[in-house]
Amino acid sequence: MHRSLAEAQRAFARALGDPELPVPAGVTGLQASQAKRRFAIYRNNVAVSLIDALADSFPVTAALVGEEFFRAMAGEYARTCKPASPVLSQYGEGFPDFIGSFAPAGSVPYLADVARMEVAWTSAYHAADAVPCSIAAVSNLGERAAEARATFLPSARLVISDYPVGSIWLSHKSGEAVAPQSWLGEVVLLWRPDMNVEIAILTNAKRAFLAALFGGHPIGSATATAISIDAQFDPGSHLVELVQRGCILKFEERETQ
Repeated sequence: MHRSLAEAQRAFARALGDPELPVPAGVTGLQASQAKRRFAIYRNNVAVSLIDALADSFPVTAALVGEEFFRAMAGEYARTCKPASPVLSQYGEGFPDFIGSFAPAGSVPYLADVARMEVAWTSAYHAADAVPCSIAAVSNLGERAAEARATFLPSARLVISDYPVGSIWLSHKSGEAVAPQSWLGEVVLLWRPDMNVEIAILTNAKRAFLAALFGGHPIGSATATAISIDAQFDPGSHLVELVQRGCILKFEERETQ
């Protein structure tokens, strides 16, 4: 019985990821041994190309553990996780979770979150364009500001970590690789107001305020959360800062019931 094209493709894909499987049906050579050797070369080329793609997308992650360790780790990921899209820049979205469960990487506990930073950066870079709101949007909120919710740009991404991943990422991107002055956790906002991805690193009350806004909470609720951490927190000035930096698309007021 002839297999369907889909079945043949699935068998081919499985054989690419598992060197213990036989050469897929339909792969031929002048001799059987040639087919096996040629397919092994192709399998290796596919694996190397996926590892190279991960190295391109996760340069800071690679720098933190060294090329040899990174390529071995990426090879394990590539062996079990094949691309779901023909766009290689999208490959590796599950890599941070893989790193988090990869026992040999356990000695670098912040590595998975640094990888999440890199996924967020790539995603923000390729996100849809949008025009951020103007500063007038803040003053127009008026007395109903507490009930309003902020909508961030389509490119906005939030990374929340127990480690200073934003500071680590920035130091390596700048080429300095300086250890953070503080090892407090950070919330990192990434967005692309124009051609370049911007990042903002926040701690303490600002961290809590931004995380609440990004999670869809109204300004009043986000403010209460921030003030519980710092009684002097000023939500107005922080909202103005977010708008001036071009990361908010609009404010929406809750309809009165």
